[in-house]
Amino acid sequence: QVQLVESGGGLVQPGGSLRLSCAASGSIFSINAMGWYRQAPGKQRELVAGIISGARPNYADSVKGRFTISREGAKNTVYLQMNSLKPEDTAVYYCNARIATNMGFNIRDYWGQGTQVTVSS
Repeated sequence: QVQLVESGGGLVQPGGSLRLSCAASGSIFSINAMGWYRQAPGKQRELVAGIISGARPNYADSVKGRFTISREGAKNTVYLQMNSLKPEDTAVYYCNARIATNMGFNIRDYWGQGTQVTVSS
């Protein structure tokens, strides 16, 4: 089994910072990509940041220069450092990972449980 557990969400004032963490565990052969999505009330889920092995991280235009995604391969953990937070960043943030199991023969996306980020004064 593979499980993604998120942490780090909370309430923060505009201009503040938060760091989200997502740890993958289980029978993992390899992790091909990890990323963060978010979904605000009444809006569609959108990609915030993603990182693929061998490629540069990509970010939504709305978070470029403010958010940084990083990955610790040894711990199967991805982080999202969020700085200069804005009210429009308020959303449920979901970790996503494309993970290979069963000696690499089975590949699928896994999702974290979601963590609430609220930016408000």
